Amino acid sequence: MPPEPFAIRPGDAPPAARPAPRPSAPEGAPDPAPDPNRATAPAPAPDPGATEDWRAGGFGIYVHWPFCKSKCPYCDFNSHVSAHVDHDAWRQALIADLEAAARLTPGRRARTMFFGGGTPSLMPPATVAALIDAVDRLWGFEPGAEITLEANPTSVEAAAFRGYAAAGVNRVSMGVQALNDADLRALGRTHGAAEAMAAFDVARAVFRRVSFDLIYARQNQTPQAWEAELRRALDLAADHLSLYQLTIEPGTRFAQLHARGRLRGLPADDDAARMYELTQELCEAAGMPAYEISNHARPGDESRHNLIYWRYGDYVGAGPGAHGRLTVEGRRLATENLRAPGAWLEAMRAGRPAASFEEIAPEDQAAEYLLMSLRLAEGTDPARHARLGGRPLDPERVARLVEQGVLTWRAERLAATRKGRALLDAALRELVA
Repeated sequence: MPPEPFAIRPGDAPPAARPAPRPSAPEGAPDPAPDPNRATAPAPAPDPGATEDWRAGGFGIYVHWPFCKSKCPYCDFNSHVSAHVDHDAWRQALIADLEAAARLTPGRRARTMFFGGGTPSLMPPATVAALIDAVDRLWGFEPGAEITLEANPTSVEAAAFRGYAAAGVNRVSMGVQALNDADLRALGRTHGAAEAMAAFDVARAVFRRVSFDLIYARQNQTPQAWEAELRRALDLAADHLSLYQLTIEPGTRFAQLHARGRLRGLPADDDAARMYELTQELCEAAGMPAYEISNHARPGDESRHNLIYWRYGDYVGAGPGAHGRLTVEGRRLATENLRAPGAWLEAMRAGRPAASFEEIAPEDQAAEYLLMSLRLAEGTDPARHARLGGRPLDPERVARLVEQGVLTWRAERLAATRKGRALLDAALRELVA
């Protein structure tokens, strides 16, 4: 359930399953969806003289498992309901995808690995183990590497947690989304609140690091109700929370209902803004400040995998629809896999190209870095931005945003203020114009 870089929406991570917004696109908009049957030639020849900026962000692996038990009405991720999955074929294809990426990125070690989807907790633990072993064989892991698996909080999936831990998973991210049954039904979730809390207890007993997601600004939700729910969530002692405002995404069931005037009870803008402010206030008071717009953690328990995206590192995207950023001898490449699961699997089994490669121009690298890094509380490094794009940020525009209280200087980094986080899309438009 990976989020787009701009959208405040459900999912603990990866733009690796979605395209990062390009500067030419409206803010928050994904790149045009790829033709599900398109595959293009291998990556262009490298430029040996170019630098390797990716080291400032790190290197991680994202694996996309596209299958779900049901499609949630708010979800526009690359997820599919399938009555039968050939697990052997999918395991072999995902390993082949990782092997292809490893040939482009020799001599590295993975800082993180993230299983997203879809619902990766529907994968057999043996498949998860085989994929972790493949990454260890192809790259090796850095000491203390973070290996995260997204999970639905059901009793059936919680029963597999010990198997995932034995496979090497050391962090789980749970898609709880709400703490009451009525809202869970409205969100199309297959679990109830009591089942979710029982699964959370199992996760806490098995894994040292546990995160879960909640969606706020839901139908008929008031700021007072969200405050009570968030206080309860903070009392559960998770070390990481991803808290997303409900957004109506094109192509979803919610979007269809909204267009027909049948999605009733969405909070007014003022109430949604108050819920955002309550989120910041309560999480800070509980020792879990926002280290990124929608992500809160106790110091040291931030999602290291997501930090690779936001710090503009390199990441492999394996599986259907997965996107990546890879530096090949200095050239920064955007990678994009075939989106349709069947087309991707067929290409992998036949040994045909299943990914396209696009070299990212220096000015676009600078814009992408800015778009991602300003989401972080630590902010952006203007010197790195200038190195990537060949020119500095416009000092007059920066000064104006600082004067307006949208941005602030912290040492030699430029960061959004609390006020600025709520206005970040407008600030980014100003900076990249």
